[in-house]
Amino acid sequence: MEFWQLWWVWLTAGVVLAILEVAVPGFIFLGFAGGATLTGIGIWLGLVGGTLPALLLVFAVASLASWAVLRAIFGRRRGQVKIWEKDINDN
Repeated sequence: MEFWQLWWVWLTAGVVLAILEVAVPGFIFLGFAGGATLTGIGIWLGLVGGTLPALLLVFAVASLASWAVLRAIFGRRRGQVKIWEKDINDN
């Protein structure tokens, strides 16, 4: 079994990418972390497998889907304005 076909490799990559998102915020790495985690779970359950290009395609689609879901849940919607109730200098 090749290195990239191991489920724990993808789950470890997901954890590393999630930690990287905390260190370098930008809402980019969290989608990749979700994609790697979903790919690892798919391999673990036996739903995903095969060659490296097939796994990378699953990872890319899962990352895009994860990013879209996270964006829909946490992202600011168009036309929504942030209203500040308290200033940092107010006591």
